[in-house]
Amino acid sequence: MTRTLPVLPLLLFALISFGQNGTKNFTVKYTTESNFIPDGVLDEPMWENAESANDYWQYFPTDSVLADKQSEVKILYDDKNLYIGIKAFSIGKNYALTSLKRDFRGSGSDSFSILLDTYNDGTNAFLFGINPYGVRREALISNGGTDRRSFNLSWDVKWQGDSKMYDDYFTAEMIIPLTSLKFKEGATKWRFNSYRIETQNNERSSWMNVPQNQLIFNLAFMGDMVFEKPLGISRTPLAIIPYINALSQKNFETDEGLNTLKIGGDAKVAIGNNLNLDVTVNPDFSQVEVDDQVTNLTRFEISLPEKRQFFIDNSDLFASFGDQRDANPFFSRRIGIARDTAGNSIENKIIGGVRLSGKLTKDLRVGFLNIQTAKDEENEIPSNNNTMIALQHRVFSRSNIGAFFINKQSFEENVFVEREDEYNRVLGIDYNLASKDNTWTGQTYLHKSFQPDDNTGNLSTGAVLRYQSRKYNFYSKGLYIDEDFASDLGFVRRTGIVKAILSAERVFWPKKGIIQNHGFQFFPILLWDPSLNFKNTDYDFRTQWEVQFQNQSQFNLGMTNSYTFLFDSFDPTGTDGALELPGDQGYHYNSVEFGYQSDQRKLFAFAIGSEIGRFFNGKRFSVESEMTLRFQPKVFLSMVLNYDQINLPDPYPSADIWLVSPKIDITFSKSIFWSTLIQYSNQRDNLGVNSRLQWRFAPLSDLFVVYNDNYFVNSFQPRSRSINLKLTYWLNI
Repeated sequence: MTRTLPVLPLLLFALISFGQNGTKNFTVKYTTESNFIPDGVLDEPMWENAESANDYWQYFPTDSVLADKQSEVKILYDDKNLYIGIKAFSIGKNYALTSLKRDFRGSGSDSFSILLDTYNDGTNAFLFGINPYGVRREALISNGGTDRRSFNLSWDVKWQGDSKMYDDYFTAEMIIPLTSLKFKEGATKWRFNSYRIETQNNERSSWMNVPQNQLIFNLAFMGDMVFEKPLGISRTPLAIIPYINALSQKNFETDEGLNTLKIGGDAKVAIGNNLNLDVTVNPDFSQVEVDDQVTNLTRFEISLPEKRQFFIDNSDLFASFGDQRDANPFFSRRIGIARDTAGNSIENKIIGGVRLSGKLTKDLRVGFLNIQTAKDEENEIPSNNNTMIALQHRVFSRSNIGAFFINKQSFEENVFVEREDEYNRVLGIDYNLASKDNTWTGQTYLHKSFQPDDNTGNLSTGAVLRYQSRKYNFYSKGLYIDEDFASDLGFVRRTGIVKAILSAERVFWPKKGIIQNHGFQFFPILLWDPSLNFKNTDYDFRTQWEVQFQNQSQFNLGMTNSYTFLFDSFDPTGTDGALELPGDQGYHYNSVEFGYQSDQRKLFAFAIGSEIGRFFNGKRFSVESEMTLRFQPKVFLSMVLNYDQINLPDPYPSADIWLVSPKIDITFSKSIFWSTLIQYSNQRDNLGVNSRLQWRFAPLSDLFVVYNDNYFVNSFQPRSRSINLKLTYWLNI
């Protein structure tokens, strides 16, 4: 009989919040000027009458004083656009940047970012950023900006902007079409914040005072931008984004070649001010950057981020249910990828799909997704319909309740599809807590899956509670995932477990010296198997000391005591034909690890970490490193070098596992980019080369030339090769 773990009561989620006193605001005035060119020079007369958002607070190295190098933002608007003017002071013109390519990120680069919470809900926001060289970026902030996964740079939208550098400051101008945003008709204010990274003075600052124990883009800390008169209707144009792709490829293992010409595209249809309808027909993702390879020494699958544009907009509405690490019921990368008869992951063609997402009311968000994949009879893959319906309703100040339904089903009979695989359905409800000042955050959820002839049990449930303050941080999590729970469109690392985590951290903030802050953390993780009378099958007891220095370099030192019970035999080295470690047996092992990251503002920067200790019944020595070198502003070089030495006693295998990944990014201009990534992994027996040339000849319209080459490591024989020529064009009607 299967037993469930009681979820932490909702009473644990203390809904008491402490608001920020003295909320700042400024007036956004209406303008009738139309001859505005966003050249970065604040010489238009209209700026003289605009109110300023000024008096920026320091976020780093302290958060209790006004910024040393101040900034100011002015915003105007008319019926079509927001007009943003920025002036940011510095000590010189030696600004840091990685390249001229759009959508930059990283605390080691100078930048200025604007946050717009257009629905005043503290949950979602649009981010527009620019650096002193006029390079732009845009991002979506979701889930209140509570963690780094909330920051998504894969979102693209049309807008204009440029910068101008002077001796001790730079200026910037932006034009953001109101059609690029979603907001309520008649709105009189939006929540607003902006922040700046200034490398020369080693300072980060924000308009609102954000505590250092919170992320600088956290949406709990925002002021108000008040419009002089209410906003009208956002008349978003119909966007048609066709593509044409010429592909030539060869599989050297089967000696098969293919030359094809693909045509398809996307459409974006606005429904009122608040809803988006996205349509895709025969989509092609050949221009998407390849995944970074990782070394996997575990028995479980690795989750990799979604990079395909169609799945990005409002992605949090679909993908934030459940536990993101252990039991996420919807993981969009499952769509368009399937397994062949040998169990290998292969591309499964997407015929087309639609997605409707946005706001129905001030507090209610809705999402509907339906995508049809093609039948591949040779690989015994049926044509599947993939559907998800999601609802999210805000409660209290920044919390919400969400519900969803997922259905993956083939509507035709196939002799190669077993009865239990005909459909998979998941139904669930989540509660997400975020207090007004983000001191308390958490989640509790209950999900249930349904398969043919299997509707009993199949539960996934859990609760998380976090407390974050300046000196003390606490984290607790409890999960129960039934052994029969399944979500074919999700990422479920492991079933048949009860998992518990309880973390405590003490942070110190020295008033003098080279250390900015340091903290000690105790982090135990325990797993039990309900089917074996709650036998303890795994645990990790981790202790760690982390230090952040005043120059932004970081150091950590930790120890881990681990236990793993293997139900089945397992070879952590992945050596073909090797004798596996015996199953039905437990293994105790300990390790020590350290890591150091240098000052990322420097032209040359690096990060290195190492782990040494026992590993199952043997030993492990690991080194992970990354180096970057900038030749500003056009060349950025990076190298990932990872090494794992696994020594198991005879007759079990030992291995030296290498992952080497150099990358060259060259930006000839703000519109022409060339990137080449080489990845060598002897664990995967693959040497891969991905080289991509991109010409952005018009806003969000690109010409790509993408070359892929893959070789076997041991024999250096070619395994596959392809070249793509792809043209996309964004047309507003």
